[in-house]
Amino acid sequence: MSQEKTRAYLGSFFHAPTYGEFEYLENVLIEVDGSGVITRVVTADDSAQQGIIQTHREAGTITELPEGCCGLPGFVDMHVHSCQWPQAALALDEPLYRWLQERTFPLESRFADIEFAHRVYSDLVQQLLARGTTTTVYLGSAHLEATLELARICADAGQRALVGKTVMDDPVANPDYYRDASPTKAIADTETLVREVDGMRPGVPQGVWPVVTPRFIPSCTDEVLFGLGKLAQKYGSYVQTHCNEGQWEHDTVLARCGKEDPYALRDYGLLGPRSIMAHCTFLTPEEGEMFAELGVAVVHCPMANSYFSSSVAPIRRFREQGIHVGIGTDISGGYSPSMYENIRQAVLCSRLLETGVDARRPEAERGYGEARLSILEAFYLATTGGAEALGLQTGAFLPGRAFDMQMVDVSRPYSDLTGFGVFDSPEDRLARILYLSTPDNVRKVYVQGRCVIDKDA
Repeated sequence: MSQEKTRAYLGSFFHAPTYGEFEYLENVLIEVDGSGVITRVVTADDSAQQGIIQTHREAGTITELPEGCCGLPGFVDMHVHSCQWPQAALALDEPLYRWLQERTFPLESRFADIEFAHRVYSDLVQQLLARGTTTTVYLGSAHLEATLELARICADAGQRALVGKTVMDDPVANPDYYRDASPTKAIADTETLVREVDGMRPGVPQGVWPVVTPRFIPSCTDEVLFGLGKLAQKYGSYVQTHCNEGQWEHDTVLARCGKEDPYALRDYGLLGPRSIMAHCTFLTPEEGEMFAELGVAVVHCPMANSYFSSSVAPIRRFREQGIHVGIGTDISGGYSPSMYENIRQAVLCSRLLETGVDARRPEAERGYGEARLSILEAFYLATTGGAEALGLQTGAFLPGRAFDMQMVDVSRPYSDLTGFGVFDSPEDRLARILYLSTPDNVRKVYVQGRCVIDKDA
């Protein structure tokens, strides 16, 4: 439910509206209208600020951040396998084939049980919100009803969500007990999802959208891939899939299609300005130029790539080519639902890519070169970058954007981030928050101006 009155939030805030930079908004007043959209940001040196504060205090429409607390934008998690939440952190030392066949597919098949799906999805959405994730792109299971239930749960919980039913119809590539019955059924179910989720959106202030979701080329027939491409174009829907995730996928698609993954996806009609391609660790410079030209977004999943992708995505190059990039936890290929952990991992992986890891090779041949990301760049990717990749007006504290905010308490018992007053510039304070925060530090979470998590209530 949207608020009836304009509200104001007084405190200090960090955000990254520009790639590689941040702004510290100290003692500012952020006004938010009844639909949850920021209307103005009034700085401390504005002579009108005190009068506006007093007006809101008298009206009872102001929220003042407590001492020791600051605001960060809500995170945008661009890749979550919602039906894999029960196996997060399990079997990550196994090869991908065993992880899929012995763990993942048996688990995902259980989502035919709508009660089981409701319990899992309700918990997952709350876990993500409690860690500051206000916008999530979900892959559901191959079951239509369970995926619609996920969309309803997100709508009710106040999380902004993009939700897709995973399509995997190839009888050769998928287990008999868990796959779409036919290409025709898979396409029809996806069209039902698109219509029903689109129909939910007018009653959901923060927004919920359907996503056309082939699992990846190796799990789908040509018939279903072409059909999903036509469906996405018919409705102007988002599309998501895995692209060039690892060596096996890269080689399998090349052998089957006679072309690499990005070109095959383009020819199936699955690439465009609302396409979300996860991983892309093998993306060549030429393919990157095509992505930039078509407006395709890339999801960097640094934690999952460390386990299953045979490589690290060169995010600096993607950004230099003009590709929109965001970050995804990739539950459960990534074990943590925390975007904080994936921000940290994005920086770490970029440094390993730059320097290389095999000391047996000469230093000049060991690394990729010019690949490292700063913590500020990773912060941007997890907020403004992800929002802009999805074409959503959120991710920063700017007029016209949705007020999505996580209130971080830097002086929690057993999780004090104050640093004893040493190295206490705003940039140092932000770095400590991004590197050291635990879920306990995130006390409140707002989506579209509505408080959806309050741990102090």
